Amino acid sequence: MTMIDWSIARRVGGLALGDEPEPQLLPGDLIALSEDAERRVVAYTGLQPAAPLPFPESVGRGAWLEANLASMQRMLDPVTENLGDSFGPLSGALRPVAGAALGAQVGGLGGLLGKRVLGQYDLALTDDDVAPRLLFVEPNLREAAGELEVDPAELLRWVCFHEVTHAVQFGSVTWLRPHIAGLLGELLEGLDPRFDLKDLLTLPSIDDVKAFVGAVKTGELFRLVGGEDKAETLDRVQATMALVEGHAEHVMDAVGADALEDLAGLRAALDRRRSERGNRDPMFAWLERLLGFELKLRQYTLGKAFCDEVVVLGGVEALQVAFASPEQAPGLAELADPQGWLARTT
Repeated sequence: MTMIDWSIARRVGGLALGDEPEPQLLPGDLIALSEDAERRVVAYTGLQPAAPLPFPESVGRGAWLEANLASMQRMLDPVTENLGDSFGPLSGALRPVAGAALGAQVGGLGGLLGKRVLGQYDLALTDDDVAPRLLFVEPNLREAAGELEVDPAELLRWVCFHEVTHAVQFGSVTWLRPHIAGLLGELLEGLDPRFDLKDLLTLPSIDDVKAFVGAVKTGELFRLVGGEDKAETLDRVQATMALVEGHAEHVMDAVGADALEDLAGLRAALDRRRSERGNRDPMFAWLERLLGFELKLRQYTLGKAFCDEVVVLGGVEALQVAFASPEQAPGLAELADPQGWLARTT
């Protein structure tokens, strides 16, 4: 029996999404835009996918939510399956309560993201048998263009550069997905059934149950079971996430400079939107919240600044070295020291 109640996650997520807007056509040929983006991204980065990229899909909010809940279920179920058995005398009482609270947390987060995310390279990080998808959330793109006062077709094309960059990254850098999956596995090992809640729940009282449920609702359960010994692994996860996201941000601007009429206006509007509402790339937003940590916007900015500076100092070829192997990728401290990273790797 799985720990997280996914039926509650889907119900809460649907409630958080609200009514689905009437679908409309995107302001451009999505297939042609994706093919053009792939040509530009591959030419600029030098990264060559080993297989065709996923077919681009225009989806509504509900379809996006279902795709992401399915991905999270595949990742979390194996490590949470027996978690409730470790709660000793409280096991029977806590499992359904905690499962419902976790389901509500996952669903609520999904609903909030589902109303904001513009596009996503949906990758099952821990299951390479599941084909990735390239999703563009039509109602959110339409609403964002109006909110930001930018041309909808330009915004769609720019977002396409970003998501296709992720597809090219994971389609060509063979170590990237298993590396991230391995790091996540190390973090999620703290959720094994041997975990002992004695330090938190000294007596099986109603106050203990409330304290535990409160920890679940605020995302602290995953922080609790992680422990201080996970700090080094957490740094490596954050560094890899910042590199992947920063590289996509760098590339979307580099290739967009020749393809978009108002790149500066788009960048200023999107940065403002992110800073005001704390947007995160959906590929990692789930992990940040559920694992009890948040990769600060500064580190996303740091990842882009690192890539920008490396290209200035050594050219695009130097940046390719960051994707040569996990050992060549920058650590968290090196993201703030591109020159030091270049000295180490070249």
